[in-house]
Amino acid sequence: MSFNTSSRQLSNTDEAPEDVPSQEVTPLDAPAPRDTVQVEASETKPPKADPLKAETPEAEIPEAETSEAETPEVSAPEAKTPEAETPEADAAEAEAPKAETPEADAAEAEAPEAEAPEAETPEAEAPEAEAPEASAPEAEVPEPDAATPAPDTPATPHQRWWRRRGWGGWREKYPVAARVLWWTTTAVALAVVVVALLMPTQADKFRLAAFVRLPVEAIFGAALLIVLPRKPRIAVAVFAGFGLGALTVVNFLDIGFNEYLGRGFNVVLDWSLFSDAQGYLQDTFGKSGALGIAALAVTLVIAVLALVTMSVIRLGNLAARNTETATRTTLVLAIAWVTCAALGVQYAAGIPIASEHTMQALQFKAEQVRRTLRDEAEFAKIAKKDDFANTPPDQLLTGLRGKDMMITFIESYGRSAIEDPVMAPGVDATLTAENKKLTDAGFAAKSGWLTSATYGGSSWLGHSTFMSGLWINNQQRYRTVTAGERLTLPGAFKKTGAWDTVGVMPGIQKAWPEQKFYGIDKLYDSHKLGYKGPKFSWSTMPDQYALTAFERLVHSKKHDKPLMSTIILTSSHQPWAPIPKLVPQDQVGDGSIYNAIEKAGKKPADIITDSTKSKQEYGKSIQYSVSSLINYLVKYGNKNTVLIFLGDHQPIARVSGNHASRDVPVSIVAKDPKVLDKIAGWNWADGLQPKQDTPVWKMNAFRDRFLTAYGSTPAP
Repeated sequence: MSFNTSSRQLSNTDEAPEDVPSQEVTPLDAPAPRDTVQVEASETKPPKADPLKAETPEAEIPEAETSEAETPEVSAPEAKTPEAETPEADAAEAEAPKAETPEADAAEAEAPEAEAPEAETPEAEAPEAEAPEASAPEAEVPEPDAATPAPDTPATPHQRWWRRRGWGGWREKYPVAARVLWWTTTAVALAVVVVALLMPTQADKFRLAAFVRLPVEAIFGAALLIVLPRKPRIAVAVFAGFGLGALTVVNFLDIGFNEYLGRGFNVVLDWSLFSDAQGYLQDTFGKSGALGIAALAVTLVIAVLALVTMSVIRLGNLAARNTETATRTTLVLAIAWVTCAALGVQYAAGIPIASEHTMQALQFKAEQVRRTLRDEAEFAKIAKKDDFANTPPDQLLTGLRGKDMMITFIESYGRSAIEDPVMAPGVDATLTAENKKLTDAGFAAKSGWLTSATYGGSSWLGHSTFMSGLWINNQQRYRTVTAGERLTLPGAFKKTGAWDTVGVMPGIQKAWPEQKFYGIDKLYDSHKLGYKGPKFSWSTMPDQYALTAFERLVHSKKHDKPLMSTIILTSSHQPWAPIPKLVPQDQVGDGSIYNAIEKAGKKPADIITDSTKSKQEYGKSIQYSVSSLINYLVKYGNKNTVLIFLGDHQPIARVSGNHASRDVPVSIVAKDPKVLDKIAGWNWADGLQPKQDTPVWKMNAFRDRFLTAYGSTPAP
């Protein structure tokens, strides 16, 4: 008699005990059954069955003499498997005698009950029928799939995630490639996090030593991720990674702003500058080029955020899987950081090994936000105080009555143009030659230095600082002052009623509400100057044309009053390619002559990434602008003409040099000697070129000094 069972039949091992055949009651005088329950090798627990067989000698137990025919067959509770009821199986069973004590029966009966059935395929049942029970532990078991973990090694969530997508087996198939990929990915993640934690905010500070340091933020972060459970750990890693990625993006903005504007990115005020940046890119590289650059920038931002976040998550999971190693490593690094910090250990370049760079950057940005918000209220109070706000019109600018005034800004005309060894030779030679022209025409000039409120760009901050007498170094201050009624230099001339005020601003290409604030009666922007020629990168027209149009449209006309003209020249605006050339005055016309000049000029891409070429071309643009202005003055000026011209800010750091000053030259030119005599106490240098030791003022100081020097009476 044979009791055949299979794992497919035992679908529920938690059934009541009476369902198990081996636990049926047997009369004491009945012979022990010869056949025993056969259990698949995968379901039998050898440690339980083997000791019983070893301890019960076969000779001591009488063999039952009942045959299979004499003993009624008792079938298992489950349906029989046809494959198990074969003569070969019975023969194998007969050849394998076995101890048939009740204890052994009970031990065997417990095996299928205790073990949960696992194999469910017909292939798993075949070995049971063909092999004798004695060799059950060695019975063939279907070889598991390479992607399936061993029964005693449950798959991790990470492994299950990969296997659900059909990628689980490649690691077993290509172990070397898997190890290489694992190490490479981990190294990249570590490098990304370290660079993000230690990245400087200025391009000139990028050096190897800056990145070979111990960031305290990484040590604290690792300690936190090691002790956190899985879900909180991932949440913290995502939050920290995204925050570090955002800070990395801001660091990149800091690098760009320091390079172009000489200051870091203000997270409160500077978002509005991106529209101006887009316009500059479009004028420089064309519409498609600007869109491509913008798309690339957005893609890089998303990539940085994703890459840093994923890197932090990976390192956090790695630390959690190797807690002991990660803990030891973190402790060692913490001790090393404390030691280096306490002893002040640093590299030869003065870079400390114990770094707090990220914490300091966050503290600086937080303080910057507080200062910005606090500054808005404080500046509003300062702007209301004006020593000349209530001065009667007849007590303003009495020393300049009857003079045609010109205040002219030359874009990016900075101190570096006069003193830098690459640019100075050409610019100085031009200033000397143009000064001789002035002298020959009966003019004289005095020059000094002013420290601009801006650097590298944001020209409107320099313009408003010079003409309002307030230090306007950010966009919020600019909005505050231009929304008020502060007395500006053009406004002071207008208030007297003795001048007509005019603005010639070829760089303005859309509505300009600041016209009212400045006190300009009539504005000639890029659309009203009649230019038919090509643009020169950002500059809408050459300076020579803008001045010629001013003469044709404004200055040459008959006026009941002298003119107070505000002119902003743009040919020296970056990227300084292509640069216009001077043409005979009678050939300027509507500007069509500049088509051939623009086509023959250099392209922005030719110089924009090369510092030396940028310096050379910048110097040439300053020479062009100064020559255009002095040529106009000599040709169209008269004994009543007074010209004030200056730069609005220094060029970008790639041209002016790292950590260059914010000084710009300023000159006053006139034929009437009395005009210059009134500023003799300023100690400015004679001619168009200020000396190295010429006094330097802040740009906002000019308005009050100028008004006072030319007869204005303060009346707060």
